[in-house]
Amino acid sequence: MGQWLSWVKSNENEILQIIDDLGSKAVQTSEALNEYLDDLKSVEKMEKVRRLESEGDELTRNIFAELNKTFITPLDREDMQRIASKIDDVIDFIDGIAARLYSYKIESPPPYTKPMVEQLVKATNEVNYMVSKLRKIKNPKDMIEHCRNTSDIEHRVDDLYRDAIRELFESNDAIHIIKLKDIYESIETASDRCVDVADVVEDIVLKYT
Repeated sequence: MGQWLSWVKSNENEILQIIDDLGSKAVQTSEALNEYLDDLKSVEKMEKVRRLESEGDELTRNIFAELNKTFITPLDREDMQRIASKIDDVIDFIDGIAARLYSYKIESPPPYTKPMVEQLVKATNEVNYMVSKLRKIKNPKDMIEHCRNTSDIEHRVDDLYRDAIRELFESNDAIHIIKLKDIYESIETASDRCVDVADVVEDIVLKYT
């Protein structure tokens, strides 16, 4: 019996560690995107974002695999699946931003992309912080505050997005408008996905405290 309980505890720690690693991967991916914006001619920097996204996918698969073979989980199975899926969405959308910049042959950062991505980096850091505290929720108010921080960041990204679109439509170049609008929207959506993670975390905090 003691050995079985030891295995369960070990498995719980492994699941939470993988989720921590996934949160960290989101930060790394957003930072890699920010670095790519500084040198859009660098295929190596673009491929770094792609590699990190693949690593994120692998971590997500590992989480689901561990959950499928675990009877007792540290948090509700559905909640852990939601967290993993939402963080994976964040990473996927960040990779999509880099892919668009590369596919559209953008050679210098379009207006507003740099400040928007810098806010996105802040949002992923909030996500990483929140999931790292799920191992033992000691301060619910602190967790809720960071959920609110993520929402505040998303509002700032929305403001930048609106300014970017207003300025963009002053152009008469239809192709230029289509490309940049797609890029701006993908950054705004990535920010929204960070809020999705915060919403799941807030649900968990309210449930367990």
